[in-house]
Amino acid sequence: MLYVILFFSFLNHKKYIMNDIKHNLKVVQENIGKALQQKRNKKLPTLVAVSKSKSLAAIQEAYDNNQRHFGETNVQELLEKAAALPPDISWHFIGHLETNKCITLCQIPNLYMIETIDGIKKATAVNNACESLGRAEPLKVLIEVNTTGEFSKIGISPEECLSVAKHIIKNCPKLKFCGLMTIGMSNRPNDEEYSDFKALLGCCLDVEQYLNVTGIELSMGMTSDYELAIAKGSTNVRIGTAIFGPRN
Repeated sequence: MLYVILFFSFLNHKKYIMNDIKHNLKVVQENIGKALQQKRNKKLPTLVAVSKSKSLAAIQEAYDNNQRHFGETNVQELLEKAAALPPDISWHFIGHLETNKCITLCQIPNLYMIETIDGIKKATAVNNACESLGRAEPLKVLIEVNTTGEFSKIGISPEECLSVAKHIIKNCPKLKFCGLMTIGMSNRPNDEEYSDFKALLGCCLDVEQYLNVTGIELSMGMTSDYELAIAKGSTNVRIGTAIFGPRN
């Protein structure tokens, strides 16, 4: 009961409406536009609608309102949804990927990106899966970085970024290194340091400098902090609750 009360309070504060996906998408897009005003680079970030546990009808409604990028955390659920929904959806896998599920995931024709590469071993496994499946184009990937130090979060340490990125670029021809991803603080302190986002930006600068890579994408920011993340440099935001409502 308390969760419901708090959620409705959150919706009211942000002007989101329960069960009104069209309205909520518009609000999120407006908020993204406002956050962009605080950035030098005014390029619109990619909005990934996190649709895990949501019905086909809910995803289709978002699609009918011009949303094309969707994020899922479960391989089997994504496999089933991709088969049932329009083929021009760009699917992002944003959950922990088990090595034995790589082939199953990579066989999805419109899998756009895996955002959760968490080490050299995982990168190699995904590359080998793409190779064995004969994927024509290199699969876009992001490296997941644990920028908070929380044990509950998966991802490599910031110190490992260079070695993993170098491995993907040099040894994984079926993958396209596109950037970095992080899950922000669970309980963000009321200050202006934002050490998690700053840590990812630091990793980005290191990769740019030492590996001579440009145009690095930064996937950071979810429902609770996407406006802040955009202002701090995010190019991809992953938003579920603000669009679809709380998890089923």
